[in-house]
Amino acid sequence: MLGQLHDLDLQLLRLFVSVVDCGGFSAAQGELGLSQSSISQQMAKLETRLGYRLCSRGKGGFKITPKGEQLLSATKALFESIEAFRHQSNGVAGRLIGEVRLGLSEALDQSVLQHVAGAIRRFRERDESVRIELISAMPGEMERLLLQQRLDLAIGYFSQAQSAFDYRELFSETQHLYCAPGHPLFDNDAPDDQALQACDRVDHPYRFLRSDEPFQGTLCSARSEQVEGTLAFILSGKHVGYLPSHFARSWEDKGLLRVVRREGMSFDVAFHLARHRALVPGDAQKAFEEDLLAAFA
Repeated sequence: MLGQLHDLDLQLLRLFVSVVDCGGFSAAQGELGLSQSSISQQMAKLETRLGYRLCSRGKGGFKITPKGEQLLSATKALFESIEAFRHQSNGVAGRLIGEVRLGLSEALDQSVLQHVAGAIRRFRERDESVRIELISAMPGEMERLLLQQRLDLAIGYFSQAQSAFDYRELFSETQHLYCAPGHPLFDNDAPDDQALQACDRVDHPYRFLRSDEPFQGTLCSARSEQVEGTLAFILSGKHVGYLPSHFARSWEDKGLLRVVRREGMSFDVAFHLARHRALVPGDAQKAFEEDLLAAFA
């Protein structure tokens, strides 16, 4: 009886299959490159290992036994499994596998999403079997998820103060100061500084972003982390606030928003691709980062 299979057992089983396929010891000589006596010895060794006869060979010619028939079927199934394993294991060698988790900032411009889509398309054209997860979150939340290793990469407007991260600039976004119908500045083409300082502005919780805002009014009774909340405050006609120009454009086209002093009150926000520098990325993460950088290049 066979216990654990060894290389010798596999060799003997292959010889057995060849003998049966050729129809006997004599016919298998050319196939195996062995003498008939050597083949006979090898078959006897296999039968001893198994503890039962596989075939009869005598005046009546070569004939496989019922147990030999069962072994033949099991052996062919075994070799098919080994071949399938070989193909799969070889395929894994050059294939990207695993998971990539990308964080995305809110309310991104269409062109930015097209670049991300282009990176995904490039990646999917690789030899890969990877699950990609896209997570939309605020910058502070994305930094926290990166630190917790729950994100591999993130695209957003970051403070760049985290020494644990590597940052690569991808693009910039223009922010304008807006007001809405009903606000005192809506019909004022050139408000002076005194008129601006009388405005109640929407506060952003990110100090690094707020410090870049040219308008630093002292009156502030509204606060929002997200652009949708900022928009709601501005549309009330009681507040002014900063919005991404691409996000506000459709509202502006409808006459529901107006830029306040376009010159001197606008600023650009840089968006970066961030990743944890202490974590060694896997092949899939490295490849996806390459495709993102190429798409934004």
